[in-house]
Amino acid sequence: MIFQYGNQVLDFCVLAILEHQDSYGYEITQRILETIEISESTMYPVLRRLKKYNHLETYDVPYQGRNRRYYKITDSGKELLELYKSDWEIYKDKIDYIVKGEEDE
Repeated sequence: MIFQYGNQVLDFCVLAILEHQDSYGYEITQRILETIEISESTMYPVLRRLKKYNHLETYDVPYQGRNRRYYKITDSGKELLELYKSDWEIYKDKIDYIVKGEEDE
């Protein structure tokens, strides 16, 4: 795909994934890679940034002799996700309007 994905789109995708269930970094990355072409190293700065701004929190779970870090969306993250959803619909509608042209009346 030739379109570039900015920080907000990646933030939006991460928050949307975590809205449904807590997850660890590798699993989040794999979910996003199912639909968006990004490098795997791109996701960890996104997760760190969302955590820094209190949109995510983390906790560790033992897994095969080591800890696996899970990410959980916070109330602040849920608010941001709702804003992203609203803005996304507006943005998508504007792009569709341009690409598809005016509707016949």
